[in-house]
Amino acid sequence: MQKSINGATFRKMILNGSKLLDSNKVHVNELNVFPVPDGDTGTNMSMTMLSASREVSACSTNNMHELCDAVAKGALRGARGNSGVILSQILKGMTSVLATTNEITAKTFAKAFAAGTEVAYKAVTKPKEGTILTVIRAISESAEKAAKKNVELKDFFQTVIDAGEAMLRQTPEMLPVLKKAGVVDAGGRGLLILLQGFLNVLLGVKEENFDFDDSYKATSSSDNPYDEQAHFNYNDLAEIEYTYCTEFFIVHIYKKTTEADIDLFREKLMNIGDCVLVIGDLNMVKVHVHSNCPGQVLTYALELGELDRVKIENMLEQNRELKAQQQEDLKPFGLVSVCAGDGLTAIFKDLLVDNVIEGGQTMNPSADDIAKACDAVKASDVFVFPNNKNIILAANQAKALSKRKIHVIPTCNIPQGFSAVLAFNPNDTVDGNVKNMTEAMASVKSGSVTYAVRTTQIGNFDLKEGDIIGIDAKDIVAKGDSVNTVTEQLIDSMMDDDVSCISLYFGNDVKEEDANAIAADITKKYRDCDVDVHYGGQPLYYFLVSLE
Repeated sequence: MQKSINGATFRKMILNGSKLLDSNKVHVNELNVFPVPDGDTGTNMSMTMLSASREVSACSTNNMHELCDAVAKGALRGARGNSGVILSQILKGMTSVLATTNEITAKTFAKAFAAGTEVAYKAVTKPKEGTILTVIRAISESAEKAAKKNVELKDFFQTVIDAGEAMLRQTPEMLPVLKKAGVVDAGGRGLLILLQGFLNVLLGVKEENFDFDDSYKATSSSDNPYDEQAHFNYNDLAEIEYTYCTEFFIVHIYKKTTEADIDLFREKLMNIGDCVLVIGDLNMVKVHVHSNCPGQVLTYALELGELDRVKIENMLEQNRELKAQQQEDLKPFGLVSVCAGDGLTAIFKDLLVDNVIEGGQTMNPSADDIAKACDAVKASDVFVFPNNKNIILAANQAKALSKRKIHVIPTCNIPQGFSAVLAFNPNDTVDGNVKNMTEAMASVKSGSVTYAVRTTQIGNFDLKEGDIIGIDAKDIVAKGDSVNTVTEQLIDSMMDDDVSCISLYFGNDVKEEDANAIAADITKKYRDCDVDVHYGGQPLYYFLVSLE
């Protein structure tokens, strides 16, 4: 009976889980709710794990501490998109526990799942149910119960995977958008594929592809406890605003201390700081927190036990030293933008953006990609324009990886990016530019014209694969079989009396004469508006539309 594993087996589990996720990423991509051709949850999660795998492969030892450090570091550096960032946080929490021992049992994994759940939930300001977070929470709860039994590890993993599958089937009842699309949560499926890869190592199975039935048929039950307005926003990661990074262990815990006291201690830290990690039990507790009052942190901890390996770092002073080293060679401000399409890239460069990262709808750059692009700009403060809501999290993660001071302007599309860049003033302050650019991006109405990649029902539209669809900032508002017609319908739905300028950016599948013809029709229809046409060269999207 195999009731524990060592570092060599853990290495195989990481590599195999990554391989299985990569082999099945297309299926995960197809679970994306919006039926546009850039569904990429599977790709983002796979790229995150492949980065972790590369770090593990480069690790020359099977020592668990070093392997776990490789997993956490690789996942963070390779985290792409919202799903990849959340997965990296789950792995960060899990490895913080697994790293404490070289002999991993079911109880160790149960604590690791609990830590992964805690770190992931705390990374999101307003977590909602029906997402990958819900699935990892169900796995953690099942793991705690299963670990109390004297079971083999393969039986333990099968139990927690079954619990995760059961919760995954419930996600459409928690998020109306999943229910309407008739699918389960893509991130949750990706997580379960990863864990199946772990289990396969214990079973000696080499399967690389599975058949999944992740469709969902709505029930007629009226007992759904989840609000119809429930919506999970992956973009609400908390900002780090504190000076001192404080880390230590609480050991020789007093006999009077209870689990409730540890929970209360965690709550106290959350009230005075962020990036709080309090993991352990009544034998030992590991603490990590960013705060402005490390003395108060230590005072709270001393109520529970003795302190060991205390480390306090002044992050503000570290930044000052870095700035001092670079001061002579750096200009005050730099600009970095993300986009796909040679025409869009040329426009950003004409607007004096220092560095343009290739990516966006079809390929989300990793946090490491963004950090390296910022490092290449010789400026003290660098403004980053993600131009895609699925890149904003990775851009925020890049702050921890870059030697520059990064300020993320949360642009969700290309028109917002152009408007924000145009509002940049090199003579203004950082705060002034952030304010002006954020206001400028909010003044733009944005839309896009693409095609449906599968048959589904979204809102009031019954879509067939291949239908041309027009999308505003949030919803599908037009469909048809003509790019011209759908583009006009999209603009009609977005138009109001305040609009004076309409800009069209045509993709690499649209001829210039066709784009000019559409612009001419729109000019005739809206004679009081200036209509501009620009070559964007973006893939998959016939037109990106901007109304100002």
